[in-house]
Amino acid sequence: MQEISGFFSATGALAKAIDNYQPRQAQAEMAQAVAGVIAKGGILVAEAGTGTGKTFAYLVPALLSGRQVIVSTGSRNLQDQLFVKDLPLLRKTLGKPFQLAQLKGRSNYLCHYRMQQTLAADLLRNDQDRADLAKVRQWMIVTRVGDIAEFDALPEHWWGWGTLTSTDDSCLGQNCPFVSDCFLLKARQRAHKADLLVINHHLLCADWALREDGLGELLPRAQAVIVDEAHQFADTASRFLGENITSRQIQELIRDCAVEQQQAGVVTPAATQALQQLHLALGQVQNQLGQTPRRGMGADLDGEVGLSSLQQALSAATEALAPLSGASEGLESCFQRAQILNNRLIAWLAGDKSDWVRWFEAGKRSFAFHSTPLEVSASFSGYRKEARAAWIFTSATLSVAGNFDHFLGQLGLAEDSVNTHVWESPFDYAKQALMYLPPALPEPSSRDYIPQVLAAARPVLEASGGRAFFLFTSHRALQEAAALLSGSLPFPLLVQGSAPKAVLLDRFRKLGNAVLMGTASFWEGVDVRGSALSCVIIDKLPFAALGDPVFQARLASLRRRGHNPFLDYQLPAAVIALKQGAGRLIRGMEDRGVLMLCDPRLTTKGYGKVFMESLPPMRRCRELAQVQRFFEEHARMGKGGQ
Repeated sequence: MQEISGFFSATGALAKAIDNYQPRQAQAEMAQAVAGVIAKGGILVAEAGTGTGKTFAYLVPALLSGRQVIVSTGSRNLQDQLFVKDLPLLRKTLGKPFQLAQLKGRSNYLCHYRMQQTLAADLLRNDQDRADLAKVRQWMIVTRVGDIAEFDALPEHWWGWGTLTSTDDSCLGQNCPFVSDCFLLKARQRAHKADLLVINHHLLCADWALREDGLGELLPRAQAVIVDEAHQFADTASRFLGENITSRQIQELIRDCAVEQQQAGVVTPAATQALQQLHLALGQVQNQLGQTPRRGMGADLDGEVGLSSLQQALSAATEALAPLSGASEGLESCFQRAQILNNRLIAWLAGDKSDWVRWFEAGKRSFAFHSTPLEVSASFSGYRKEARAAWIFTSATLSVAGNFDHFLGQLGLAEDSVNTHVWESPFDYAKQALMYLPPALPEPSSRDYIPQVLAAARPVLEASGGRAFFLFTSHRALQEAAALLSGSLPFPLLVQGSAPKAVLLDRFRKLGNAVLMGTASFWEGVDVRGSALSCVIIDKLPFAALGDPVFQARLASLRRRGHNPFLDYQLPAAVIALKQGAGRLIRGMEDRGVLMLCDPRLTTKGYGKVFMESLPPMRRCRELAQVQRFFEEHARMGKGGQ
C-alpha cells in the first residue's frame, strides 16, 4: 500500500514520468482499493468519474500484485491503448520486467490456411484486389503477431479481412497444416505466460461460454479479473452467449465446400447438387425477407416456406458431405459446420428455449437469425465462482443517482457481498461547465421535434463558434437533422457515416470549429480535449428503442416476474447512457463547455429528477443569454474560447 501511495504522490515515479502530472486523491484511493481486493479476494464495483485516472488506478496495483491479472475492455480501441501506450509507460516507470500480453478474438488474426484457400478459390475480383492481397501476403511474412489492426496499408473494413481470417466454424484447430505458424495459437501461448493479459469483453465471454459447456477454457486461470467499461459487459454477454445463423455463414460454407472438394479431388454429383440447392434456398429466404433493412421477432416468420426449405437444404448438404468428410481435414471441418448450422436452425425454428428470445434481422443482401438469453446473471455467477478470482468492475458510469442496483442485478452480484464505491471526478464542473435546458420545446414524439431542436441549437452553436458534438438517439433523427443543417451553418459539418469514425474525429480536432453529428458510437469511448470541443448537444433522453426485439422480450419477462420494467430497467439503462454522452464534454482540467439537453421531459416528468441527480454537479440555466455570456466570459479568459 505504501508503494502504491508513493507512486501516485507529487514526488513519485509517475510525476517524474509524465509532464504536468497532478496527484489525485481519488486515483490513489481507488488504486489502494483495487490492491486490497486483488490481495484478499472479493468483488469491487468502482465508479470513477472522468478525470479520476482509473486506468492507472487499476493497472499499477495489478502490476505490483505479483499475481496473474486479466484486464478486459469493452472496445478494441481501449484494449490497444492499454497495451501499446499505458502499459509500456508503466513498465518503464516501475522498472520491473513484467510479462505483458494482448489477446483478441480469432477474427483479428491473419490465418495461413484461409490465405491458401483464398488463393486457391481465386476470389479476387480485379487487379486492385490482387495488388491488395499481395501487400497482405508480404506483410504476413514479416509480422510477428499477425494482428490486422497493425496493418495500416488497407482500411479497417477492407472486404478481404473476413476472407483471410478464420471463425470458430472454419478453424481446423490442431489438424491445420499451418498449426505451427498460427498467429492466434502463438498469441494464446503468450497470454498464458503473461503477468498481465489485456483482452476484450467478447473474449472473456468466449471463455465463459466454453467453461459453461464443459469444452475447456480459452484464458489462463488468473488470480484477478479487472473489467473496464463494465457498463457494457452484461449486454455484451447477453448477445455473445446466444446462438446465431447468418447468411454469411452459409455462403462461406458453400464456397469452402466447393474449394475443399476440388483440392481433395472428390467432387461428387450428390454434393454438388446439394450445395446448389442450398444456394437456391438461401436466395429464396433473402427474397422473402425483402430488401428493406428490418428486425423482428422470430414468431413473425414462423410458417414461412422458405425457412423450412433452407433447413431441409442444410440437412441434405450435411448428408451429402458425410461420406466425403474423411477425404481431408478441410472437408471434415465443412461437414461439422454444416451439422452445427443445421442443428441451430432446427432449434431456432422450434423456439423451445425458455427465457430466450428468437429474433431476426435482415438487410439488402444478408440476414441473421438469433437466439439470445434474456438474463445472464445466474450463468455469470457460476462462471465467476468457478474462476475463483478476485473481480474488479469499473467504469465512469455504473450507478444511477448513486445506486448500483441496476448494474449488480444484471450480473447477479449480491449487494451484501460486493464492495461498491463512487470516486467523483476531480473536475470543477460548477466552474467548467454549464447545463442548458432550452425552454418551450415540444414533446419528443412531436412531428416537428427535430426542426424545433435545431432552431434552439443554432444560436448555441453560434455562441460556441461550432466546436460541438451534436448527439442523437437514432439514425433517423441524425439524418433528418443533417439534411436540415447541411449548407446552412457557418461551420464545417461532419456527419457520422460520411467517413470512418477515426477520420471524422481527426478532422474535428484539426478543424477546431466543426460540428460533428453522431449517434451511439460517439456517445462513449471518445476523448477530445481542449477548445475544439466546447459544446455537447443531446437531442433527447436515450431510452432504448421499443422496436428492438431483445429489449421488448426483456421488458415482457420483467412484467411476468412482477417487476416494473420502466423503473427497474428502462430508466436505469437510459440514465447510464446519458451519463456517457454528457461525459464527452469535460475531459481535462482546462476544458470549458456547455451541455445542452433538449428533452423537455427532464423538467416535466417525475423521473427527470433521476437523470439530473446522476449528472455531474454543473450550473443549470434555461436562458440562452446565460449560454452566450458563458462563452463570452471564457473567450475573454482565453480558455475554451473561440
